[in-house]
Amino acid sequence: MSNKNLLELVLVVDRSGSVLRAHAPPNPLQTRKGSEGGINALIEEQQKQEGECNVTIVQFDQEYEFVCTGVPVKDVSPYVLEPRGMTALLDAVGRAVSETRERIKAMKKKERPGLVTFVIVTDGEENASCEFTNEGVSELIGRQRKKGWGFTFLGADEKAFAQARSMGMSRAATAQYDPKNVKNAYLNASRGITRGRTSRAGGQSLEASVDAIAFTDEERESMVDPQP
Repeated sequence: MSNKNLLELVLVVDRSGSVLRAHAPPNPLQTRKGSEGGINALIEEQQKQEGECNVTIVQFDQEYEFVCTGVPVKDVSPYVLEPRGMTALLDAVGRAVSETRERIKAMKKKERPGLVTFVIVTDGEENASCEFTNEGVSELIGRQRKKGWGFTFLGADEKAFAQARSMGMSRAATAQYDPKNVKNAYLNASRGITRGRTSRAGGQSLEASVDAIAFTDEERESMVDPQP
């Protein structure tokens, strides 16, 4: 029996140099600060919610690094984004899912999270993975989705839906965002996570709780429309 009041939240964050080049924004520093601020805003929002939440942050370029692993949300340090390198998206997602699966498997059943959800954010196309393929990641994600894991995907261009589909993620939890609105994209992801947490803590099934994480039409629109 898992702990239905415990969320395992895994953020897979693109820190490649494309953060500064995405859509050639008028102010690359603004885009970087928006990404950084968005992650921190998501964490702050989840700190306010009822129940428990453990956070893992994985950042990647052509390399892969854990910023924190299974840390209580209240103890997560402010995130600092230092863009560099290329985009090994498949390797980052594949390793993050594999590591999380093994870590949870090693827990006592009563200590396992009642809800596991990933938020995967990228502003560039895959161009550097050497360990995982689309097929391998899709199989891995498909296996965990059948066990009730949730996966949210945010991409910075119109190819977001094709990229997410090729990796085995649902369209309902996929959204495109304008790089200038990246902070708002993270906040919308946070709203979905909160819906999922509330559903699960209220005794709803894993399937219903994962479905609750999906983006609304209003949330999608707010990520691409200019914000005041």
